[in-house]
Amino acid sequence: MTRTSLTSMLLALGVLAATLTGTASTVSASSATAPASLATVEGQVAPSTTFVHPGVLVSTGQLAFVRARIAEGAEPWTTAYEALRTSDLASLAWEPRPWAIVECGSNSNPNHGCTDERNDALAAYTHALLWNLTGEEVHALKAVEILDAWSATLIGHTNSNAPLQAGWSGASFARAGELMKHTYDGWTASRVQRFEAMLRDVHLPQVLIDRRPNHNGNWELIMMDAAVGISVFLNDRDAFDAAIDIWKRRVPAYFYLKSDGPLPQPPPDGTKDTPEELIAYWHGQTTFVDGLSQETCRNFGYVGWGIDATSHVAETARLQGLDLYGEVGERVTKALEFHAKYDLGEEPPDWLCGGTKQRTLGPTLEVAFNHYHNRVGADLKRTERLLLTSGIRPTGANYFLAWETLTHADNP
Repeated sequence: MTRTSLTSMLLALGVLAATLTGTASTVSASSATAPASLATVEGQVAPSTTFVHPGVLVSTGQLAFVRARIAEGAEPWTTAYEALRTSDLASLAWEPRPWAIVECGSNSNPNHGCTDERNDALAAYTHALLWNLTGEEVHALKAVEILDAWSATLIGHTNSNAPLQAGWSGASFARAGELMKHTYDGWTASRVQRFEAMLRDVHLPQVLIDRRPNHNGNWELIMMDAAVGISVFLNDRDAFDAAIDIWKRRVPAYFYLKSDGPLPQPPPDGTKDTPEELIAYWHGQTTFVDGLSQETCRNFGYVGWGIDATSHVAETARLQGLDLYGEVGERVTKALEFHAKYDLGEEPPDWLCGGTKQRTLGPTLEVAFNHYHNRVGADLKRTERLLLTSGIRPTGANYFLAWETLTHADNP
């Protein structure tokens, strides 16, 4: 399907805006590396047609905080920065490998460009962070080289994992593009516009229209992570509002609370609505307790992805003046503590997943923990112990998450 036909489909469905609502001016390379603060705008309610930039997962104020901690040699930021700086993704010899059609089947099999796209998106974000943390223009040039290579080539995703692939890669591409568009004046307007067209016409339709609500819930949460980030980058309020609406309905269907009743909430717009269908959808679990996830009895790693994608959306919304953290706080904090208990070694009772489980949550806790524990003061003793004693820190980069100890550990 061509970009033109995809855009027409979006307009026909009334989901997305036809054009960008505006672009923000870039700042000079020197100003990008100067300590800055968004304290005057973060936390306020954003006007209905404007967005704060950069404002996809990280802000200039947050990056200024990280720069200061690195300059002091403070931990965990210094070790986390060294992990980023020495990673393969940070190499100036990194060569992008763009595909015109990325074909991804179940478990990325076949894998025709799936790994290349995900890794290139992570590499672009890695270099965008390095540019903002060091002021070394070679990293800015590498970031835009990667973004330009894909925007000049990619026209679509195909096969069964296409929506998830667009979510994984689109989330990282949006973060990278947001930082480069608003902190580097060497990315020419024509190339920026071409990259905007790729996210608008190739990635956004996959994550907002081809939603797959009957799939395991981490899919749709990752897709909304990408959709929200892309919407902010594009200044597309209609797409942003549509993605937030889906997220608001999807999170309660992924993390259970007793107040939901004897059975979990069904996935929004899906077909899992009878007791038998819901139990099967929750992988055979019949006893429901606070903090249980739809994928607890599948694999804790997927639950971790769901927690992190949920938190990414809430963090981006926070930078835009919208408090989503509060709306889902009880669900997410209960899920963190419930799963951390078993990741720390407690044996599961017989009623939970038949007494077996697939660990671990993985490097997915920093953003949620930072907000709920450090900013709000929630009691998350198990989650804190897991973060500090299990070797999770410093977190690396994979699929759609990258360097979150560096960017979000104890970051106000």
